[in-house]
Amino acid sequence: MPFACFHKTRIATVAFNMRPSKGPWGGSGAFVNQMEAYLKWRGYSVRYDLKRPTDVIVLIDPRDDLENKAFGCAEIAAYKRANPGAKILHRINECDQRKATPFMDGLLAEANVLADHTVFISQWLRDYHAQRWFDTTKPHRCIYNGADPTFFHPVGNRPLRQGDCLRLVTHHWSNHPLKGFDIYEQVDGLIEAGRLKDVEFWVIGQWPESIHWKRAKTYPPKSGRELADLLKMCHVYLTASRWEPCGMHHVEGAQCGLPLLYHEDGGGIVEAGLRYGLGFRDDVGKAIEEVRDDYPRLRDRLFADMPSGDRMCMEYLSVIQPMLCGS
Repeated sequence: MPFACFHKTRIATVAFNMRPSKGPWGGSGAFVNQMEAYLKWRGYSVRYDLKRPTDVIVLIDPRDDLENKAFGCAEIAAYKRANPGAKILHRINECDQRKATPFMDGLLAEANVLADHTVFISQWLRDYHAQRWFDTTKPHRCIYNGADPTFFHPVGNRPLRQGDCLRLVTHHWSNHPLKGFDIYEQVDGLIEAGRLKDVEFWVIGQWPESIHWKRAKTYPPKSGRELADLLKMCHVYLTASRWEPCGMHHVEGAQCGLPLLYHEDGGGIVEAGLRYGLGFRDDVGKAIEEVRDDYPRLRDRLFADMPSGDRMCMEYLSVIQPMLCGS
């Protein structure tokens, strides 16, 4: 999102506790990259430290062992004690159920004590944490992910025509099994066995070493324009990720013009799927045939309600500005 900044004076300073990332990365890295560009375009100063006066601190991840961590909760707490007027926005994008971990929910609950306002990246994730520790009477909002529209847009995507081979695609930078690789192997096997005719399956990114693809066309991890160009060559985005807080992979696919075929245990993904996709649980082969038949209607629904990185950034700014005004 290469916005130019025309402001000679800064409106306010926003500090993120996670540094920007380049190349294939998770949703947090994409979020920081977009927000930095958007805020600078709107006249804000963006920092990745607490060495100088800061108006709003955005806490993205409380873990201390992150490669791109800028500063942690201890530093935020110390800054808040020394500067009580500083505001803290906690963006929550994780949970233990996502990767069967035993520590994430507790870390988030501890970190959230610092927050003046909390943003969850899906309603599903808000409800998940509300059942465990989050008090929904506290100031909070749900803002769904959006991808960088510089690359992830539908211009150049060719729609599926009658008689075309249906091309499915998925991409993950993580090889964790809960990303849905059991289903992806099923699809690959159905194509190999001839039970899915006129169907191709593209897999971009990483996958468990135990998987040996039979018919899937594979690509190494991609990002930005390279990734978008591959997605636009396909027709339907397949995600079998389970209990995903929201994710960025299916959002990038949707913004490239691809309706969604999603697992019904997809967590926050289901919120997008209900708008412009088709869900499945036990029979992915049947769902693939159904999505082929329903493709024109699903694509129309997608274009009527497409996710947007611009909209996501604008919604975060609509949270930050009242915080700056003391609301």
